[in-house]
Amino acid sequence: MLQRIQKIMAHAGIASRRKCEELIRDGKVKVNGKTATIGQSADPGKDSIQVGSRTVKAEKKVYFILNKPKGIICSTMNAEGFPTVMSLIPTKERVFPVGRLDVYSEGLIILTNDGDFANKVIHPSFNVMKRYRMVLDRTIKDPDFKQLMRGVKIERKRVKIINPLNEGNIIEFSLHEGRKHIVRRVLDRLGYTVKRLKRTMIGNLALDLPEGACKEVSKEFLEKEIFGPGGFKEVNQPPKPGIVMPHAGKPVRSRFQRHGRNI
Repeated sequence: MLQRIQKIMAHAGIASRRKCEELIRDGKVKVNGKTATIGQSADPGKDSIQVGSRTVKAEKKVYFILNKPKGIICSTMNAEGFPTVMSLIPTKERVFPVGRLDVYSEGLIILTNDGDFANKVIHPSFNVMKRYRMVLDRTIKDPDFKQLMRGVKIERKRVKIINPLNEGNIIEFSLHEGRKHIVRRVLDRLGYTVKRLKRTMIGNLALDLPEGACKEVSKEFLEKEIFGPGGFKEVNQPPKPGIVMPHAGKPVRSRFQRHGRNI
């Protein structure tokens, strides 16, 4: 796949992207034996890129799943005084989190250096659902839960809640939404405070790691687990809300039903 040369160089660890641009301007970079220019693109899997006597190797694509603990920030940089998810990933590759969980939330997150794959997971056109389990400050009332099932308006846009489950002050649901703090905002609109929030699924991929643990997996594994056997499919509109998750047509069985009320 064609990419800007400075991006390829930066991902390969040559230097920062700005410094890589300087190297290109100074005529120190060659692509297939010819001096590169700013704005030029290349395919790191096919083209030969050299910086002086050093050959730039194509970046190895890596994929990790992580059970993020509370108190860890989903960022590649520590800008808020919290440790980042990068401290939990044993790789030298320049990975980044796919989507976000706020510092006070926990659960399933994917990290990779594959931008195309990440876009398929987070872009609305691919309709990937995320499932969450929440502990509320009190038992949710029946009228409020019914309103949750109908959907909740946030900033004049109705958030479609999929397959909600009610266990008193512990609830669970899925959604396609990716707006910032959307789960907490939905419950706040109904008058409840989320005391604990955990993402348990991305698509069909279920969290099965202990807190703080990560696992390296293949792209093929993720595509199958997230999108199903048929792979990813771009859609124009998300499906209407219902009570069935896309697990081979089978209704989701709550983890509360499988493991009791512990969260």
